[in-house]
Amino acid sequence: MKRRAGEREKDFKKKKLLEELGENKLPYVTPADADFHQLWKTKYSKLVFGKSDTVPEQLHQMVQEGFLTLRKHDCFFQDLVRIKGRDFVTPVSRILIGNPGYTYKYLNTRLFTVPWPTEGYDIKYCSPQIHDACKALIRLNDYLHIEAVKALQGQNLLETKEIKDTTVIDREQNCDTSLTDKGSVSKDQSSCVPEDNYISLKNRTSYNLTLLNYMDPVQMLYLKQEPYFGMGNMAVSWHHDENLVERSTVAVYSYSCEGSTVEGSSEQNQKGRDPAFWHVGLKVAWDIETPGLAIPLHQGDFYLMLDDLNLTHQHCVLAGYSPRFSSTHRVAECSRGTLEYILGQCELALQNLQTDSDSMVLSLKSLETAVIKQVEEIHNEVEFEWLRQFWFQGKRYLKCTDWWLKPMAKLEEFWKKMEIMTSLVLSEVGKEEQIEEQRKETIRCLLLVLTERQKLREEWTARCQSEAAESLPEDQKPECHPVWTVDDCNMPLPYDLEGVIAKLQNLVQRVE
Repeated sequence: MKRRAGEREKDFKKKKLLEELGENKLPYVTPADADFHQLWKTKYSKLVFGKSDTVPEQLHQMVQEGFLTLRKHDCFFQDLVRIKGRDFVTPVSRILIGNPGYTYKYLNTRLFTVPWPTEGYDIKYCSPQIHDACKALIRLNDYLHIEAVKALQGQNLLETKEIKDTTVIDREQNCDTSLTDKGSVSKDQSSCVPEDNYISLKNRTSYNLTLLNYMDPVQMLYLKQEPYFGMGNMAVSWHHDENLVERSTVAVYSYSCEGSTVEGSSEQNQKGRDPAFWHVGLKVAWDIETPGLAIPLHQGDFYLMLDDLNLTHQHCVLAGYSPRFSSTHRVAECSRGTLEYILGQCELALQNLQTDSDSMVLSLKSLETAVIKQVEEIHNEVEFEWLRQFWFQGKRYLKCTDWWLKPMAKLEEFWKKMEIMTSLVLSEVGKEEQIEEQRKETIRCLLLVLTERQKLREEWTARCQSEAAESLPEDQKPECHPVWTVDDCNMPLPYDLEGVIAKLQNLVQRVE
């Protein structure tokens, strides 16, 4: 419900903004404009830009070879996302790489990490080259983490200088100078900010995954036009990045395959951004007073969106003429998005299932409504946030690694046991000797959760059969999974969900 309300609010703001503009366009500036740096300093100060020549050449080489390797092995995929109840195939192809067992959710689609090499994990890649590509990206991740910590420290010092006395200012200026040194953050640097703040900075820059993007504009039949400023073709529309730790930094490394074939516009007095080159666009969210920015992105450039910039501003990606890769490093909010979390939820749910040591008959330990509700909600979470999300993406992950197959098989086994638990609950609520008040409460609870389950199963089945799904390559087409029969689960009752809901509705009417 919150997501739908958020989408409605966004649509309303967009409509209102476009109505205010009418046929006009908002102004925007590029680095070629005289007032660019002043606007950047005053309205976009939490955007930090790093030119290619500030990054170690060896790191450039590793990362760029990694991009090309992943592309060569067909490891970039167009996602089937859901917007306003409809499925769309993204124009940009993506792959998620990061901590083993982590996921990242955007536009109702949960992506699963291809794990980068991590000590203590047995990760089998489909080729040594894919291993090397993932290793290069964790090296880039470490580098961007250090750069983001230094940038945030520098920003904090600048803000502090405005309110502290001269003695403190002198001390901080000495510290600020040390931030220009390359390499890891030193103890001297960290002493410039309180320890709690330093820990906070590290937490907000400790990227746990990167979402890689690839697009070749020549292959795209249609790209949206940027609607507010007239900036030209958009590869990615205006947005805030989702599912991030609050006030965490987003770091983006860009590699546009320019070579010697792409040249800038030949117009001497060209106004606005050069359409030959990729740009990142920024604007203050829902503001028609502040000009926007369009900053060109060349091979090996990177930028950082610090602190709350992702909340207060929106950004888009403007397409150039050549193919482009990017690696967008994030501190994903994973409190409910890791394999460790969902396995823990399954174990919590299965604590209510017991097996008779003699007859091996299964039964429930508790029929308390709160316990039943918790188990059935976990049941839904496993099915719709994990199993169906994973299989909806076809066999794409097998292009890189089979790492997720064992965890998914384990989750399926847990799911089957929870289906049995649902069946056992249904059997119990049908017994007349159960305490009447508790029975009524349990039936109402079950009716809500199972109605939601039925609705989601119908929705996922429809998504698997949608026109957008059918347009995908064969190995990327969604699989309607899990689909198991009653016999597969050894259930004590016929478990026709639609029929069960009808019976529960009748029971509610009878007990009331």
